Amino acid sequence: MRIKVVETNDQRQQAFNVRTAVFVDEQNVPPEEELDSFDEQAIHLIGYDDDLPIAASRVRFVDSYGKLERICVLKDQRGKSNGAQMIESMESIIKNEGYAKAKLNAQTHAIDFYQRLGYKVISDEFMDAGIPHVAMIKELS
Repeated sequence: MRIKVVETNDQRQQAFNVRTAVFVDEQNVPPEEELDSFDEQAIHLIGYDDDLPIAASRVRFVDSYGKLERICVLKDQRGKSNGAQMIESMESIIKNEGYAKAKLNAQTHAIDFYQRLGYKVISDEFMDAGIPHVAMIKELS
């Protein structure tokens, strides 16, 4: 997968289309919760298989950490390390901006995936957009 930082309106729309396919269409997140005001201040990433957009995410900086958000891979592209590649790219951005910690809110079904990438659970379970989540953190070296 080739990952790019979104630079054009077309790339941004492609990222939003991937997010909508995963979160709104597949997981029934209300569209008004999926696309939010934080999109304006975030760094967006888009992952391509050839020229086909298959993954998306965004990074924001909050307090003393980089926050990984809206990480998604199209259903037929999962299980191919695309998610791990996206996380690695996001962590690089966070480190390049001078931050030493990454934080994310993981859907509970994905806890094992994030733990394999070095993230630790730091919260009790909570609901977000009707889906159970936990907060996780990783010290970046």
